Formats: sequence, structure tokens, C-alpha cells
Amino acid sequence: MTSWFHFHTFFIVAMGLVLIGLTMIQWWRDVIRESTYQGLHTSNVGVGLRWGMALFIVSEVCFFFAFFWAFFHSSLAPSLELGSCWPPVGVCPLNPAEVPLLNTAVLLASGVTVTWGHHGLMGGDEKASVDGLFLTVCLGVYFTFLQAGEYMDVSFAISDSVYGSTFFVATGFHGLHVLIGTAFLGVCLYRVISGEFSPAHHFGFEAAAWYWHFVDVVWLFLYLTIYWWGW
Repeated sequence: MTSWFHFHTFFIVAMGLVLIGLTMIQWWRDVIRESTYQGLHTSNVGVGLRWGMALFIVSEVCFFFAFFWAFFHSSLAPSLELGSCWPPVGVCPLNPAEVPLLNTAVLLASGVTVTWGHHGLMGGDEKASVDGLFLTVCLGVYFTFLQAGEYMDVSFAISDSVYGSTFFVATGFHGLHVLIGTAFLGVCLYRVISGEFSPAHHFGFEAAAWYWHFVDVVWLFLYLTIYWWGW
């Protein structure tokens, strides 16, 4: 990405994306084989996977905590170079009652649909599980579409003072997490349709749901601080 930004060559980025995609596909393929066909995911392995996912989410909390720290460090005591005010002089922030509010409603609705799908799977209702997961994936794609439109319409750039830096880094990394979570749930949707989950054995679904709820909660903090409070 650094090469792309500075030298406008997309080859390295494209190669990196291909390698990441290949790694994801092969990793998920191996996990599915081990759990579904080889019976290697015993109760002890399941506990390890749960701890691993929980610690991964904790590390993501720390990751976003750094962005919120940067935002509050600059916004609570704006420097003289920023005009001693927040938002800085010359920066026109987005209206929190427009697209950001719609995005909030979309993500909250997706939290409801993924829970619906999870309860459907636990109750043995495959149709409810598929419907809930499909709606969640659609809402994730819709959120990404709305955020892309927001980025194209915004009047400031990532280079416009610390406000632009914190805004685009925090919301951009959240958008990346939405893309990852959507892919994660898409794999779970495929596995539900293929009959690879059962009411008693579906940690892949649970891990995706945990991750998606984490993404929802982070967005609520982003909306309340960067969009609404920082307006």
C-alpha cells in the first residue's frame, strides 16, 4: 500500500491481496476438513479455539483503543496549530444524522439477524439459520457500499490535519473489519447450506458471531465519539 500511495504502482498490492486470499481459502479449507471430516476438533481443541478467538478479540480492542486515544488526545485539548478548536479550522465534518446514522442502523440490524441465524442453528431450524446469515451478509455489504459513498463525498482528506488522519484511520480500519467479518459470515453461510454445522458443533459460526458483535460495538463507539461528539 505504501508503494501504491507514493509510486502509484498497484502490482505489489494486488500480489499481496492474492496471497492473503489464497491463505484464507486454504486455512478455512484445512479447518473445515479437520473439524467436519476428520473429527479432530475434540472438546479440548474446542476450548483452545474459544480461548484463541477471545484473546484475538481482546487484541483487536487494544488495537482500536489506540485510535480512540489518538482522537481524544487531539480533540480534548486542541493545539494552536488546529485553531485551538475541534473540529480544526477549515474542516467540515460529516453530519451524524445522515449516512453515519443509517450505517449505525444497518449494523445494529445485522447484529439482530446474526443472532437470529445463530438461534435458528441451535434450534435445528436450518431455514432460519440460512435466512439470518444471508441477511447479515447483505447488510455487511450494504454498510461497505454506504461507507465507500461517504468517503467519496467527504470534503476533507486523510492529510487534512490530525482530524482527517484519525477519522480515516479509525473508520477505515473498522470498514476493513466489516469486510473480514462479511467474508467470515459468508463462509459460515456456505457451511450451513452444506450441512457442516450441527446444533451441538458449530464453533465456526459462534466465532464469526463474536467477531461481528465486536465490530458492531466498535462502530457504536466510533459513531458516538468521532461522528456525533466530534461534530
